[in-house]
Amino acid sequence: MPATHTETAPSLIVSAVGPQQFPPESPGRAGVIEIAFLGRSNVGKSSLLNKLVGRPGLAFTSSQPGRTQMINFFRVDEEVQFVDLPGYGFARVPLPQKQEWRKLIEAYLVNRSSLALSFLLLDARRGWMDMDLELKQWLEFHNRRYQVIVTKIDKLKSKNQQIAGLASIRKQIPEQEPVPFSAVDGRGVREIWQIISKIRKRQ
Repeated sequence: MPATHTETAPSLIVSAVGPQQFPPESPGRAGVIEIAFLGRSNVGKSSLLNKLVGRPGLAFTSSQPGRTQMINFFRVDEEVQFVDLPGYGFARVPLPQKQEWRKLIEAYLVNRSSLALSFLLLDARRGWMDMDLELKQWLEFHNRRYQVIVTKIDKLKSKNQQIAGLASIRKQIPEQEPVPFSAVDGRGVREIWQIISKIRKRQ
């Protein structure tokens, strides 16, 4: 459900630089589930998170790749937390720092029992790139459930471009339907919340 329907406003819990700073878990039917946001640098993870909770500025957005350098945990309501992970790919930072980010991301994705679903974000204009496919295969190998979200769909100006872009992305994931999203007009927000609602019911 959108944040406007919750009793408490969404808020940042912690920005973690290591697993020891992750919030305590309480997995199971009575516990909190986590939804992770994954994707290349500047693909729009923070913009999606902000749009979903209806709070511009909750997660920091920037046109400069690599601004999310920690794992940010946000409380959405009593049942759901959003987890914004560092982007990969085009951040202009030293290679050792990129390697540390990768270790941090993998430590979360492998060991976090509260993780119920990952949103794998793709830029509508670029589709699948090598690192996206690598992450997709990694998630599948580790039996981590994921949903592809196609961001910046409004950047494809014509309906035919949007149809062709989504069709190209769909070829790699015939078992699911990618969700087109626009931070400009909110397209996709309702569908994404429906997916989250289904995940809630499974727990």
